[in-house]
Amino acid sequence: MSEKTKIHQKILTGERALFQGQDLMITDTIFDDGESPLKESRNIELDGCMFKWKYPLWYAKNISVKDSTWFEMARAGVWYTEHMTVEDCAIEAPKNFRRCTDLTLRNVSFPNAAETFWNCRGVCLERVTAKGDYFAMNCENMAVRDFTLYGNYSFDGAKNVEIRDSRLLSKDSFWNSENVTVYDSFISGEYLGWNAKNLTLINCTVESLQGMCYIDNLVMKNCRLLNTTLAFEYSTVDAEIDSHIDSVLNPSGGSIRAGSIGELILEKDKIDPAKTVIICRNSADVPA
Repeated sequence: MSEKTKIHQKILTGERALFQGQDLMITDTIFDDGESPLKESRNIELDGCMFKWKYPLWYAKNISVKDSTWFEMARAGVWYTEHMTVEDCAIEAPKNFRRCTDLTLRNVSFPNAAETFWNCRGVCLERVTAKGDYFAMNCENMAVRDFTLYGNYSFDGAKNVEIRDSRLLSKDSFWNSENVTVYDSFISGEYLGWNAKNLTLINCTVESLQGMCYIDNLVMKNCRLLNTTLAFEYSTVDAEIDSHIDSVLNPSGGSIRAGSIGELILEKDKIDPAKTVIICRNSADVPA
């Protein structure tokens, strides 16, 4: 491997300032007033840098970024890029990370994460905080740990996602998703998981109006449902709920085991009640 050329404490301006740059070690440098400074770059290390203008890293490969900042105007910052690691960074700009492959982010904050992580493949997020709607739409093969999200419509259409030790304040999360498993996490938001396939929640706490509906193969183990009403409509479900459920509406089939159920609505003209087994630990708490 060739030795990297060092760029230190520079202010780089103008369009495509380091276009097709290769084998560079860039430290304490500011990219300002010029689009696409590192477009089509290869084998780049950035440490302590600032991105202040649009499209800094498009069509790049083998990128490492540490202790750096994307300011608000560095929007749409990383698109069509492969093999990238981002650590200890603040990313203020929206619409970041589109159609990228093999991304690892650790200890990163996104105060404006609107439309971020769309159509990416092979994503690892650890100790990431994000605020913004439509996070991770159509992403595939994601491993997420210690993640906090404030934003609606997250993980729409995502596939093969594993989330652990996280907190999601997100209406309409996991819509149209496939093969998503969430462990040891908290989720609050209306209409959780509609139209999903193979959604699994393990040791999770959920608050959701009309949550977990229209799902093909919903599995819940050792979960709590707080203030959750009209749950499981038209879903096939295998649910072990360690708490009271406020209300259940027209599940398509499977089994629901809970501490108690406040209101059980089974409309024979819409579903076959015999296809769902419902068991409460206190049999007196099963509504007639």
